[in-house]
Amino acid sequence: MESNKTSYIGLFLIGAILFGWMYFNGPNEKEKALQQHRQDSIAHADKQAREAEKSSKTDNPVHTSAASNIPLTDSARKADSAKTLTEYGIFYPALKGTYTGSTLENDLLKIDISNKGGKISSVVLKNFKTSTGKPLTLFYPDSITFGLILNAYAKFISTDTLYFTARDAKTAGDSSSITMRLNTSDPAKYLDYIYTVKKGSYMVGCVLRLNGLQTILPSNSPDITLRWAMNTPSQEPSVQNQQRTSTIYYRFFSDEVDNISPGKDDKKVLPNDVSWISFKQQFFSTILIADTHFGSPEVSTAKDNAPDKVKSFTATLTIPYNHQADESFGMRFFFGPNNYKLLQKYSSDGDLQLDKEINLGWGIFGWVNRFLVIPIFDFLNGFNLNYGLVILILTICIKALMFPIAFRSYVSTAKMKILKPEIDEVSKKFPDSADAMKKQQAIMALNKKAGINPLAGCIPVLLQIPILYALFSFFPASIELRQQGFLWAHDLSTYDAPIVFHGFTLPVLGDHISIFAILFTISQYLYMSVNPQLAANPSTDQMGKTMKYMMYIMPLIFFGVLNNYSAGLSYYYFLANLITFGQTYFARLFIDEGALHRKMQEHKAKVIKPSKFQQRLETMMKEQQQKAKRR
Repeated sequence: MESNKTSYIGLFLIGAILFGWMYFNGPNEKEKALQQHRQDSIAHADKQAREAEKSSKTDNPVHTSAASNIPLTDSARKADSAKTLTEYGIFYPALKGTYTGSTLENDLLKIDISNKGGKISSVVLKNFKTSTGKPLTLFYPDSITFGLILNAYAKFISTDTLYFTARDAKTAGDSSSITMRLNTSDPAKYLDYIYTVKKGSYMVGCVLRLNGLQTILPSNSPDITLRWAMNTPSQEPSVQNQQRTSTIYYRFFSDEVDNISPGKDDKKVLPNDVSWISFKQQFFSTILIADTHFGSPEVSTAKDNAPDKVKSFTATLTIPYNHQADESFGMRFFFGPNNYKLLQKYSSDGDLQLDKEINLGWGIFGWVNRFLVIPIFDFLNGFNLNYGLVILILTICIKALMFPIAFRSYVSTAKMKILKPEIDEVSKKFPDSADAMKKQQAIMALNKKAGINPLAGCIPVLLQIPILYALFSFFPASIELRQQGFLWAHDLSTYDAPIVFHGFTLPVLGDHISIFAILFTISQYLYMSVNPQLAANPSTDQMGKTMKYMMYIMPLIFFGVLNNYSAGLSYYYFLANLITFGQTYFARLFIDEGALHRKMQEHKAKVIKPSKFQQRLETMMKEQQQKAKRR
């Protein structure tokens, strides 16, 4: 009873602490009001956008009475217009207009700017094509939203639905710029987007300027909400592969880079301000970067079920507004490829860490890619070789670097092979399962006398695992392989599919079979058939058999995965197995089993004092034996 009472008191105290923490760390009334204000403004602006979209489908809409659906008279129409004029104030002239487009262009980008919303409505990357050979367009006019939500005249007005006028288009040296000004009835009160692009750059400057609006926007609001959304088009052969890698990345202000998991639809209210938000596609990104930072960020992703779309992205941010007569906020867009070195270059201006949106693997796997694989790959890439040859040489270089470590595992395997007859004799002395502990102790003592560390063969293999998994991240993320052919593979960045099923799909495999994935699987089985290290260890015979079955199942699992992955990755694994065959044969030529046996016998003759760890291990095993006897 006393124990239950203590438990209840403990649970009560934990609950009280959690409740107190939530209460004191939750938003105060002012913050709650601001959050509710932003949510209301977004909801009202979305409703306004839908209504504007519906009305824009007719060029000359007929004004009717909502009650009777009867066309309005001239006087009624004037009264309706007067009401609208009152509701929208100086923004009334921007409600209607005729679509016109403007263009900014350099040697890398073609940027279309719409007068509706004053936004960048589409971007074409000149040096890239889609998988079908069409110009690569990051987004289209009907799939992009970018606008401020203004709280004015007791309404929430989205600039994305209002009409702007292009002005001050000019070119000076290698720089071009254009200003999009929101149409208002007062020339002294305006809102501008000023876009600038320079030759040889994927960056596009975007300065927001608000002039004279301090008397229009409420003085109790410290910021303006920015709504940005995009439906991303399919640009690669596999929509599934694009969905697996497309997501939203963001960098917390002066902090780390994070993202929404690409594998699920999600919505996040981020806890801190952000320096940038990226709508990342498989090989290309649209990144919005603040000169300072964005506040109150909310982001969401969702798969798009349309056959030519990948995902829909949404970001809601706030821009600080100090209610000055003339106020500006600096931003930049990055429209370009997810090239690691390129993003590093653009990150140097303000330590942006844009390169961290490329998934090179977490922890040690990312370090292996950054400090080993990428430097070798970039060096080989400088010789303008076919990428199939680059991968071949990269594989040889990595296997050569790892050979000294692999050689130790070959030596350990040879020692275990020599000692196997003696281990078999020990196993015969303890045939009963009840003596399993004694048998294990005897085998450990035998290994110790012979100078063999059973883990010596495992450690080199474990040291090679980071490279194996690092490359699993590297190849699918390498834009350099995009649309680069080798042998029968037309594109090493995606699966090679010379065998295609027409009219049906198979579970896991889909509608195709990758030849490189098949070659890797066959090479894996051949390697296992000639590798003596995969034989079951007599000291743990049942465990060895189980592990052996697992080793034969794993290549089939890998085949199911690699069949839909980068052909470059399957090709690398296949080459790695072939080189391992050669290294194994080479190692056997240089390992003298007779000399090893003599050395092991000499070691047995020595009197070796057990280490403290071995003493503790033996003591622990004896205690377990005594407990088993008492039971």
